[in-house]
Amino acid sequence: MSFPDFEIGILKAIQSIKCPFLDFIMPKISFLGNSGWIWIAAAAALLCFKKTRKHGITLAFGLIICLLLNNLTLKPLIARDRPFIYDPTIKLIINAPKEYSFPSGHTLSAFMAATVLWHCDKRRFGYAAFIIASLIGFSRLYLQVHYLTDVLGGAVIGVLFGIAAIIIIDIIYKKNFCKEKNDNGTDAR
Repeated sequence: MSFPDFEIGILKAIQSIKCPFLDFIMPKISFLGNSGWIWIAAAAALLCFKKTRKHGITLAFGLIICLLLNNLTLKPLIARDRPFIYDPTIKLIINAPKEYSFPSGHTLSAFMAATVLWHCDKRRFGYAAFIIASLIGFSRLYLQVHYLTDVLGGAVIGVLFGIAAIIIIDIIYKKNFCKEKNDNGTDAR
C-alpha cells in the first residue's frame, strides 16, 4: 500500500462517523477558516483596545506570514494534489478547493492564530482558539479536502508561524520602546 493510499484509508475511516448532523456542521466549521476571516475579525477586535493592541498587530502580522509563506510559497512549491484528485471516488459535500493540498491553509492559519491568542491570554482566548483550530483541522479531514499529513503539517507550521510573529513583533516593540526612552532623555536599559 502506498502512502497516499494509507492516507485515503484514514479519510475513509473518518467517513465511518458520517451522519446528517456532521454533514451539516462540518462545512460551517470549515467556513470559519475560509480566507482567515474569523482570525481577521479577531485581530480587528484586539486592535480596538489599547491593552490588546499589540496582540492584534501580532495576529495581523501572523496572517500576512501565513499568506506569503503558505499560500504563495509552500503550496505551489510542494504542489500536492488534493485527496479527491488522487481518488476520484471521493464525493465532496463542499465545493472543491482549487489550490494545492499541503499544508492545510485553514489549519495553518487557525493554529497560528491560536498560538498568538494563547500568548495574549490563554484563559480568555487561548483555550477557545485551540479548540476552534482543532475543529477546523478535523473538518478538513471530514470533508475529505486534505490528507492527515496536510492537517498535521499545517498545525505544526502554524504554531511555528505564530511563535515567529510573536517574537518579531516583540522585537519591534522593544526597539520602539527603547527608542522612545532615549528620545525622552532617559536610560534605555
